[in-house]
Amino acid sequence: MTIEFADIDGREVAYRLVGSRTGMPVVLTSGGRTSMDAPGLPQLADALAARGYRVLLWDRPNCGRSHVRFEGRSESHMRADVLAGLIRHLDLGPSAIAGGAGGGRDSAVFATQYPELTAHLLLWYLVGGVYGPLYLASVYMLPSLHAVRKGGIPGLLEMREWQERIEMNPGNRALLESLDPDRFVALMLRWLNAFVPKPGQTIPGVDDHELEAITAPTLIIRGGENDIDHPKRTSLEVHSVIRSSTVVDPPWPEDAWERAFAGEYPFFSTWPLAAPLFDDFLSGRPVAPSRLEPIATAWESAGSRFTPPAGFISSPDATPATVW
Repeated sequence: MTIEFADIDGREVAYRLVGSRTGMPVVLTSGGRTSMDAPGLPQLADALAARGYRVLLWDRPNCGRSHVRFEGRSESHMRADVLAGLIRHLDLGPSAIAGGAGGGRDSAVFATQYPELTAHLLLWYLVGGVYGPLYLASVYMLPSLHAVRKGGIPGLLEMREWQERIEMNPGNRALLESLDPDRFVALMLRWLNAFVPKPGQTIPGVDDHELEAITAPTLIIRGGENDIDHPKRTSLEVHSVIRSSTVVDPPWPEDAWERAFAGEYPFFSTWPLAAPLFDDFLSGRPVAPSRLEPIATAWESAGSRFTPPAGFISSPDATPATVW
């Protein structure tokens, strides 16, 4: 697939379009700070494209090949603004907004901010509770905050995370070097606050009343039984808040995330299993937990190892160790 770039408010955003030009548009958003190449995401895009959808993959700001960007109420809110600009740039119109893990949070925020561009909402691996948000704060915000407080912007440039952004898009060097350290610290403190668990925020950084305002048909794949990063409780609570939502059991094993965390396979490699479920929901066909049982049963009967699709990159080195 050819990678293209769009100029959104003066910054480059990398993207790919897959599938029929006449198909229903679906926006797929990866998790963590991974790119659109994260193992499992292109395979899910291909599976949806084979079912007639037009799928947009994109590198969010501060991920992959896109330009870095530091502004907004939270990182997810900033990305929502950029995605809205990208959808309008590509003239996709109202789309099915889909994302897992960090991409699920970004997608939910998008739906609250841009209901006119959200035809459907598909969410899975939703972070919530206490452990997940605090861990994310320690991964995404605190290291950069500490680096700038200690060494200024040169200290930030020494971090591997931002060196990778420069390697994937050399234009990011000038953007990072131009940052004002005091303003960057203030921004990081604001973004950090989004991950502090608060009453009335089932999803970090999003008030429940904002989720209640979502009217788009929403499908939520609940979290695994023992997944402390994406708790089952969080997905059920989001379902109770978004009145237009349907919640279903996962089309992967209950311990899929734990297996990935243990290094058995890349984190998002199970995501293509959701393609039939997404197709049913977007096509208006009935969706129920019992519909998914044969998929999980077939997985378990095949043994404990995940067998990737043909041509799938399953190297443990293909995705970072932390990808929420």
